[in-house]
Amino acid sequence: MLYGNALRDEIASAGTTPLIGVYDMYSASLAAGHYNGLFVSGFGFAASYYGLPDIGFIAWPDMVAFAERLRGAFPRHHLLVDIDDGYVDTELACHVVRRLERSGISGVVLEDQQRPRRCGHADGKQVLPLEDYLAKLDRVLASRTDLLVVARTDATDDEDIMIRAKALAATDADVVLVDGVRDVGAIRRIREAVGTKPLLFNQIAGGKSPRLSLTELAALGVDVAVYSTPCLFAAHRAVEDALTRLKTSDGLLPDTGATGGAGVAESTALLVDNLRRHSTR
Repeated sequence: MLYGNALRDEIASAGTTPLIGVYDMYSASLAAGHYNGLFVSGFGFAASYYGLPDIGFIAWPDMVAFAERLRGAFPRHHLLVDIDDGYVDTELACHVVRRLERSGISGVVLEDQQRPRRCGHADGKQVLPLEDYLAKLDRVLASRTDLLVVARTDATDDEDIMIRAKALAATDADVVLVDGVRDVGAIRRIREAVGTKPLLFNQIAGGKSPRLSLTELAALGVDVAVYSTPCLFAAHRAVEDALTRLKTSDGLLPDTGATGGAGVAESTALLVDNLRRHSTR
């Protein structure tokens, strides 16, 4: 199966294609029951795997290993992986891209930040000189065969955003992402700047970008919507609440039959589905 082409076809279809951010195999198992596209965000992976903020701690072998596990469990889902700045070095970025493509990953996101890097919705981001990023991007594009590549800029100055968006659209990258877009007017300007190139919009709860529905995004000409952390943030609140209740109830577990909460049977059934997908691909 050509996973990159399958994702290209999905993006080219009518409406805005949603990709749901997952941070571990369990969250992916839940998301896979609702959506056919998954996204491995750097924010979620840094938080879940290292317990650290998304400021450059991710080691590429860890990300590749996680992506490979995802593909094994979800052989027919679209899988887009955030590879940050390609782990600094251009040769390494190309190596990671080849590894991910051999593993059956659908696509990657390559950003133009320089170290120390930041989450796309954080303050203090710094970007590489445009010519340096374009050189890295061109090498990455030459390293892939089918893999979809999203070219991402983290520029924050309005004029620089437009310059970079146009430059990225002029490359052979499949999709353009301007991260941390602050308002609908900016989305419209970016849409015009990239011409016919597919456009991706990244949404994260509490981030800098406006909250928009898929219908609203489609009307703005957005082709792909990445939801970076809905699973991670939902788990944060749910686990905090569950442990608070456990403490206040003197360690008495909830009655799942009465509350409708998840228990061992429901959890096991979810995980058995992953075995079924793997054996029938």
